[in-house]
Amino acid sequence: MLQSFAYDHYAYAAVAVLGTLAAVFAIHWLIQSSPWAPWCRSLQGVVPPFINIIGVLFGLTLAFLANDTWSAHDQAMSAVYREADALRSLGTLAQRLGAPEQARLEQALQGYATAAGAEWPLLARRQQGLDAPRQADALLLMLTGPSVEASAGSATQTLMLQAIQQIRRERDLRIALSQTHINPLKWLGMAFLGFLTLLSVAVVHVERPRTALVATVLFALAAAPTATLVLIQGNPFEQPTAVTPAPLLAAVRAQT
Repeated sequence: MLQSFAYDHYAYAAVAVLGTLAAVFAIHWLIQSSPWAPWCRSLQGVVPPFINIIGVLFGLTLAFLANDTWSAHDQAMSAVYREADALRSLGTLAQRLGAPEQARLEQALQGYATAAGAEWPLLARRQQGLDAPRQADALLLMLTGPSVEASAGSATQTLMLQAIQQIRRERDLRIALSQTHINPLKWLGMAFLGFLTLLSVAVVHVERPRTALVATVLFALAAAPTATLVLIQGNPFEQPTAVTPAPLLAAVRAQT
């Protein structure tokens, strides 16, 4: 079931756009053509500054949601670069080892980077691979072995262990960020505030239906695309702005 709904951000984005347009035309029908249109026109007298009260609440809610989304994207990118830096550090420290141990470590680093890059499509589906953690465990076991301490010394071994621990932490962070998903309550709250903003715009211009239609359409053209941009970036490992594994692969490639 998890995989079936991996790209539902796009479905939510479509609902946001179509729902906003439906709300605009429903409100226009209500104040101009519905049986309740005369009663609606009797509500004239609401001053324009009233829109600011609800509009500010809607704008703040959307801004907070956008900040959460883009913060997750930035965290994911930073985690990938820190993971790549730890891989690069291990490759550099491998030069302190003897030839057999150095070759084994470089091969293990290459295996981990390849496995980590291969699980990227799984991250887009909010899943994780099994090979990457096995490769990380193999690296940890290798670096704790007595042959590494004998070849490179305890100080270098400590630095290597710190690097592999950082690799594991950053991968865990990547996995956690790939699980980020739309919070229905937050978005329902934002949709409710958006609808109230549309209503307030229409009520301010209720005695002039054409003006009310223009005003609500302009608000919809500003709000719906903005919400869509935020929605389709809910998972930092999904297109169109997906974080890539290129830094991890480049860090290992630079050592070969």
